[in-house]
Amino acid sequence: MSEPAVELVWPARKYLPGYVAALERGWSPNNLRPEAGFEELAQIRADPARFLEGLVDREAKGSPVALPDGTVVPRLPGYRRWIWDGELCGSISLRWQRGSNALPAYCLGHIGYGVVPWKSGRGRATQALRLMLGEARTEGLAYVEITTSPDNLASQRVIAANGGVLLEAFVKMPELGGTPELRFRIDL
Repeated sequence: MSEPAVELVWPARKYLPGYVAALERGWSPNNLRPEAGFEELAQIRADPARFLEGLVDREAKGSPVALPDGTVVPRLPGYRRWIWDGELCGSISLRWQRGSNALPAYCLGHIGYGVVPWKSGRGRATQALRLMLGEARTEGLAYVEITTSPDNLASQRVIAANGGVLLEAFVKMPELGGTPELRFRIDL
């Protein structure tokens, strides 16, 4: 039996219960800052509408972004979509700089994604990335860069399945943890 196709949905109140349930189960949409899941739960409980609005910021008008070491950096234009197959599967985000494919050193890639553990290993991330590549093209990007840790073989397979080519192995800047990372590029 084949797995259901996924779609990327805009964060909305009708999907919020599934998102909250995933956060309550300990999932975090930010693999660099696992505590971000708990922070998002607090934001949702305080003001669900404001939380949802903050997930789409094409003009980078939102608050600065805290890196894992607490350093605060300017927000980039971007947005988050939720991966949906009839229920929440995870999230995927796109960020960019206007008029350039280049990203600041503190931003590891154009696209970041995470699938909830109970839905992983079934091709959902591969499908979601394929869909997000079309959106990146619409934003005017000629390529996207995506990073992953050397031991995250599942993510490397997702990237390769979408045409990703390894550019380099590098060490993340100290503000991002100073750990080894791999950078892939997907031409659009």
